[in-house]
Amino acid sequence: MAKIRRCGKFYVYMVECADGTYYTGYTSDLGKRLKRHNDGLASKYTRGRLPVTLVWKKEYQQFKSAFKTELVIKNLTRMQKEALVRGKRLDKVLSDAGVKRK
Repeated sequence: MAKIRRCGKFYVYMVECADGTYYTGYTSDLGKRLKRHNDGLASKYTRGRLPVTLVWKKEYQQFKSAFKTELVIKNLTRMQKEALVRGKRLDKVLSDAGVKRK
């Protein structure tokens, strides 16, 4: 089993699927992950909703930060995710939603 890198570049990303829904994930190689999504190999959710388009991303230097952010974004409402896609800062979206981060 391969060891997970804990430091380096990690990305939290959001893609818009062909049906208009959003999918959020994290990866250490964004280009490769997007290709895998569009090849139908990355997730069961996106497999039936191709193609997907990258609509938002944020880079982190620590795996743990990226992983925690992915979980927070997955719990946002559709409107809050749309605010991110329109360019609103993540910290502003979270503060407006009353989400406190550690």
